Amino acid sequence: MSLEISGKLVAKLQQQSGQGKNGTWIKQDFIIETQEQFPKKLCISLWGDKAKELDNIAIGETLKASINVESREFNGKWYTDVKAWRIEKANSSKNNDLPPMPTDEFLPPFLDPSNKFEPTDDLPF
Repeated sequence: MSLEISGKLVAKLQQQSGQGKNGTWIKQDFIIETQEQFPKKLCISLWGDKAKELDNIAIGETLKASINVESREFNGKWYTDVKAWRIEKANSSKNNDLPPMPTDEFLPPFLDPSNKFEPTDDLPF
């Protein structure tokens, strides 16, 4: 399952590393707080070289994370991991979600400042 989540970076937890059967591993956990009516905090993990990407984002900045959510069973208990496979700074302005305004040469007639609209009294009622 692949999802995208945005939120404010609240904390960077201590980086963890170790030796596994496939070699050395690095894990960087961070906490984001969603920006909805009832904000929620979420712990997300970055693995391997992706852990360094968090260095470019400061506490308090808004980021967007592409994540995978996965659960696994161990000794009769279930554990859920939220792993980011891409993170990036979110745009500071929500207006960037809107399409750009048309330039003067492509303005529709009702927005064109050179179009002199003159109201008339020829309505049928």
